[in-house]
Amino acid sequence: MTQTSDSVTWLTQEAYDQLKAELEYLSGPARVEIAKKIEAAREEGDLRENGGYHAAKEEQGKQELRVRQLTQLLEKAKIGETPPDDGVVEPGMVVTIAFDGDPDDTLTFLMASREYASADIETYSPQSPLGRGVNGKKVGEDASYELPNGRSAMVRILDAKPYTG
Repeated sequence: MTQTSDSVTWLTQEAYDQLKAELEYLSGPARVEIAKKIEAAREEGDLRENGGYHAAKEEQGKQELRVRQLTQLLEKAKIGETPPDDGVVEPGMVVTIAFDGDPDDTLTFLMASREYASADIETYSPQSPLGRGVNGKKVGEDASYELPNGRSAMVRILDAKPYTG
């Protein structure tokens, strides 16, 4: 089965290593910890009214969901280098755009997998409408993308630099 570029997640070696370490922790020590919490809560008696038991089971469910997400992500991940500083928008770049070419109405974001999302910078996936619209464009070029209401929006690429963390 061939994978389309939409199903591949490009990660730096550092990001891959961080996600792999998280997966190993969640699959090993964290599973043991949650199993101990569940067992301790189970020993308290009646499970129907045992808040600690239900909280631990809910935490276990969330943890197992994250394990599945990480496993799927890492199976499809391709390790790539930091993109070149050539002004071309691509995953791994911090991009500044102006809406409708208005230099006062701008947005700066990291174009990357949602796994990169952090509080430090807004993140847009290359598969998002905006990401698809600007991907491959150069600084100074215009790009259009489809809004949720079906209309088209125009942006100008003001800057594109490699993300340095």
